Order: sequence, then structure tokens, then C-alpha cells
Amino acid sequence: MAFSFSCCASLYPQFQAKANPTNSMDLKKVRNLVESVGVPSVVAPPQQSLQKGHWVKLICGASFEDVVDIRNLSLVYTLAGVDCIDCAADASVVSAVNEGIEAAIDILPLRRPWVMISVNDDEDLHFRKAEFNPEDCPIDCSRPCEVVCPAQAISLEERELTEVLSSCTSMPRVLKGGVVTERCYGCGRCLPVCPYDKIRVTTYLRDASTTAELLKRDDVDAVEIHTSGRQIASFEDLWSGLGDSINYLKLVAISLPNVGKSATTLMNTIFSIMRPDLRCYNLWQLDGRPMSGDIGRGATREAIAFAVRVANAKDRPPGFLQLAGGTNAHTVHGLKKEGHFRTTSTARILRAGILTGKVPTPWNSLISGIAYGGYARKIVGRILSKMQVQHGLACIEDHPEYLREALIEALGLVGTVKCYDPSSISQK
Repeated sequence: MAFSFSCCASLYPQFQAKANPTNSMDLKKVRNLVESVGVPSVVAPPQQSLQKGHWVKLICGASFEDVVDIRNLSLVYTLAGVDCIDCAADASVVSAVNEGIEAAIDILPLRRPWVMISVNDDEDLHFRKAEFNPEDCPIDCSRPCEVVCPAQAISLEERELTEVLSSCTSMPRVLKGGVVTERCYGCGRCLPVCPYDKIRVTTYLRDASTTAELLKRDDVDAVEIHTSGRQIASFEDLWSGLGDSINYLKLVAISLPNVGKSATTLMNTIFSIMRPDLRCYNLWQLDGRPMSGDIGRGATREAIAFAVRVANAKDRPPGFLQLAGGTNAHTVHGLKKEGHFRTTSTARILRAGILTGKVPTPWNSLISGIAYGGYARKIVGRILSKMQVQHGLACIEDHPEYLREALIEALGLVGTVKCYDPSSISQK
């Protein structure tokens, strides 16, 4: 399903780093931008960001496996100061993320963000792919699926059908192409717009034993388990299947849908299963409106409401809280209106298997941070698309003008949480 990143690099020579004096000068402008905004002085170790309430995670997508984009996204957002990069539990994808991080550190020696891989214990929206046979589509279809896809994961073009009788005076035409599998991340927006109901989805589960081997890599720091809570036995099976790989991690995150008033009950049940084996930090990802942050301003309201309700619950279990699902450039403003941005908490945190006391300190924020997925990919992805049209598959640092443009977008988003000086970004 996913490309091999090493193979991709060898197939496309332009994807190798180039020694170019002009590029070196332009990269100096990139370094100056990062330093003038204050990223090196603001960015803290990821665990401190969790405690202080300015944790930012980039979600590449649990099913997004375009290693070229993932590598470049990871580079841009590492320079922007994210604390964690979440990606598919696939070896080639993990390698792409780490290559992007290393390329960023080569430009400017910042601390490394944690690398997280995502898995699921049951059927989940984030772990599915759209598929259809384009030859079944009418040739005159208006192709709304192409238009609505936020990942540019559907590509259709007319071709002549060559498998016809020689007696035909004109070649009939059909549609070719379809879903670009490695780019589809399962948002499902193509399903309701198909006028002929031709699109279906395939769901899948990540294998526990394969995931466990990935978690033992020295370039993987965290795991995120997506669970609906419908089948606690499925969570127990996955958790058991991960075995001692949990001991290699700095963070275990649980991604939960908004299940209303039963959320904290579900959280406590899951925590009781994990508690005997946890030797690291734990985090609750509160997935308000999954895969919707790029739709518009209002998409973030559900994520904020979900987070505020859980944060205020007295019976919630230990662990950091992080927003996701509908997050975008308006999320921090919404949290501030609710009085929940960088607010001190008395909640207990699990650290090294030991619960901390309920002591209010500036090191323990009520809501620890925000994860950005579709919106973060959208604002940088449109620049990556422009670069690809002009230069084909390429390392973004080989084209510093595009890197700088992408970085300004990323800094503007990450800076809402990290509190970078917006005037320093806008003036660049």
C-alpha cells in the first residue's frame, strides 16, 4: 500500500540533496526567519510543552502514506517547532518522517520532535481507503469526487478503450486512474458526492506484532491507539499484543471520539487496562470532529466543547489532554474564550509509572495542547503542490523559496499555540 521511501529516492535522482551555493544563501534566509520568530528560544523538550500547555502535534494521517509529502511536511513543521509528528504505522512512512526531521536539523539545530505512530483496535474512520473502478464511471460524469478530495487522492482522465473489435470505426473512451491509494486518508468526502454511488471504502486494522516491532525502533517515541470504546475486548487484545514494546516509549496516547457524557467512564476503563504496564507519560486525544479542520472556522467548535467538558470533569483519569478533530487556526481563540488556554490544572499526571500529586503548579496545564491534521497539511500542501508542478518530486530544501513560503504558513499556525510574535512572521 505504501511506497518504499528508499526506493522512491533512488528512482528520482532529483530527490537527492544537492550542493548548490545559491541554495545555501537562500537557506540562510530560512534560518534567519526561524531565529527571528524565536523558535529556538521558545521550543522546549516535548514533555515540558505538555506540562506548560503549548504542545503541538502534526498529524500526517494514520492512512496517509505519500512518503514524499510526508518527508517535506515533517521538515517544514520541525522547523516551525512542533513537539510531535504523528504518522501511519508503516516502516517506510516512519523513515520518511525521520528523514524530514534530520533535514530540518541540518538547516538549523533544533531539538527533535517525538515521532508517533497510529494504530487502531477496531473499525475506525482514520483507517480506511476509498476505492472504485473508474471504467465503471460514465464518461460524461462531472467528477465531483476529484473536486471535493482534500488530499488530491483522486485522479481521472479520459483514455481510448483499445480492447475493442477492429470493425469499430471510432474508439470508445473510458475513464482511467481512480484513487491514488497512498494519498487517500479516509475522510470519506467523496462518498456522498458520487452521483452514481460507485465509491466504496475498505477498512483495515494495523497488526499488533508488526506495530510492536516498529515501536522498538530507536526513531519511534510514541504510539497512539484509536479506539471507539465499543469493544473493550478489542482494546485489551491490542494492548496485550503490543507486549513489552510499550517500555520503549516516551508517550502513550489514546484517541477517543466524542461519546458524550460517557467519555470519562470510557477513559477510566481504558486507563485501568493500561495502568499496570505504563512506564511513560499518557495522553488523551479528544477527537471532536474527525478530519474536518480544513473545512472552515466552525469545524473547531466540537473539538473545543469536547475538551472543555472532559477538562472540567472531576472523575477523569490521569493523563495529559490534547485537542484534535476539527482543529485549525481558530482553535486557540476558542480555547481562550472558554478560559482554557494554558490554564493551570490540579490533575494528576502519570510519569514513569508513578502518579504525581494534585498540586497546582505552572508546570501542569489543564489542556496540554493541540494536534493539527487536515488544516496543517492543507496550508503547506498547496505550496508542495506548486513545487511539484514546477520541479516534480523534490526535497523542499532544494527549493528554498518554496520552503520559506511553506514555513511562514506553518509558523503562523504553530505560533498560535507557542505564542510566537505574529508581527515577526508577517513581516518576513
